[in-house]
Amino acid sequence: MHQGVKAYQKVAQTIVPSRELEASLLLKMAAHLQMVKDNWVTQKKSLHSALYDNRRLWTILLTSATREENPLPQRVKQDFASLGLFVFKHSLETQIRPEKSKIDILIDINRQLAAGLSTLDAT
Repeated sequence: MHQGVKAYQKVAQTIVPSRELEASLLLKMAAHLQMVKDNWVTQKKSLHSALYDNRRLWTILLTSATREENPLPQRVKQDFASLGLFVFKHSLETQIRPEKSKIDILIDINRQLAAGLSTLDAT
């Protein structure tokens, strides 16, 4: 039993704080979308997987942020849910009618949210 506790403590010390992890994943998704946009002719076929991965990340973020036990104020939860719904809707519209310019807003949202999460960690 004691070895199990030690192993858990060791892992817990190496785990990235959740905000830092969320920011990192948002930036990774933004970079993936940016790569598709920057290489549109050769990477357009990768758009669907990039949008899918971004929606999966946003599903996880929304599920976590809007849980009842999450200490965020209700208004923040509602605003975040609205932003997430926009991301889902815009992603689906982009998937149905792919255009390079439509990717910009998703990249910007991910980068802005990541920057905000990084600011929270710095305080």
